[in-house]
Amino acid sequence: MQQATSSTSSLPAWWYDRTARALALQATLLFVVVAAAIFFFSNVQTNMAARGLTLGFGFLDRSAGIPIGEYLIPYTPSNSYARALLVGLLNTLRVAIIGCLLVTLLGVFLGILRLSENPLLSGLVGAYIEIVRNTPVVLQLVFWLVVFQQLPSVREALNPLPGVYLSQRGLKIPVLEWNDAAVFALAGLALAIAAIVWTTRRARAHQMQTGEYRRVWPICVGYLVMLPLAAAQLTGDRLILSVPELQGFNFAGGAELSPEFAALLTGLVIYTAAFVAEIVRSGIQSVGKGQWEASRALGLSNGRIMRLVILPQALRVIVPPLTSQYLNLTKNSSLAIVIGYQDLFSVSNTSINQTGQAIEVIFIMMTVYLVLSLLTAAGMNIYNARVALKER
Repeated sequence: MQQATSSTSSLPAWWYDRTARALALQATLLFVVVAAAIFFFSNVQTNMAARGLTLGFGFLDRSAGIPIGEYLIPYTPSNSYARALLVGLLNTLRVAIIGCLLVTLLGVFLGILRLSENPLLSGLVGAYIEIVRNTPVVLQLVFWLVVFQQLPSVREALNPLPGVYLSQRGLKIPVLEWNDAAVFALAGLALAIAAIVWTTRRARAHQMQTGEYRRVWPICVGYLVMLPLAAAQLTGDRLILSVPELQGFNFAGGAELSPEFAALLTGLVIYTAAFVAEIVRSGIQSVGKGQWEASRALGLSNGRIMRLVILPQALRVIVPPLTSQYLNLTKNSSLAIVIGYQDLFSVSNTSINQTGQAIEVIFIMMTVYLVLSLLTAAGMNIYNARVALKER
């Protein structure tokens, strides 16, 4: 005992001060981190100098020479690396935005069907969820690419809907031609959405004050149809629908979705929707059965009970894990490189191989994915705060 006391008393006096000890440990940790950063930075500079490279983003102004088959903004291989990376980013955003919308619709639909009292229907949805969730997403992407590549040739393209064609070259769909009328129609659509939000809030406030329910969906449909058409008429031009037509060995007109894009979008939507369906099911089951019984006692139909009573309460359980699934879908889109779709990851990988600027390109990729994730999380957190139960 005397030896232990003697050993402890040999420590400096500040060691027995909790605050001083904490500061010393944090200073030591900071020193280690800075030393490691300096070592790795020096090591990177030495290795890059040995290969005749220097750190910096000057390579972004050089001609890329990367052929990209799909782009939302004008692009040629003679454009710079910066523009090539921007084209890749837009391709990633196209998959992520459309995918999140489709995943929400399909996931909610399947989640409700999973609770069906029909055992066959519920069992089929359950089998779909278990098979899809327990199969690697890369395998599913390859599967859908093979499926799209096995479609008939252009001359024998499938025609499931008027103006819609499926062939080995992808999906052809009708699309509005981009002119002044289309620009004004988009502005009218934005105005219609704002009018719908305002009308819905007014109806909700009226119901809270008087208890009277107002049916607003016919007015909302009128906004969506009339305002874009009226805005297009202001230009004196007219909306032109470009419908694909078979001419020679290919289609003319319309918009084309490549087999790679269709396979990536289909695979990610079907894979992620299985998880969303389970999230929706658990959210609905978290609402007490008394809510169903009380709503039925008021004479509400099952559809109105689900829309007006159950789903609003289930959202507080659904929204947080749903945010994670949106982030997963966005990050899983980087697997597009496996099936040849040129998204941000694919273009970045080619840029690294051509320039050797791996540190800079990886830094750009990490920054972009981090910003996308933070923006998605921030938007969903704002929505979650709006739908959360308010306790008084």
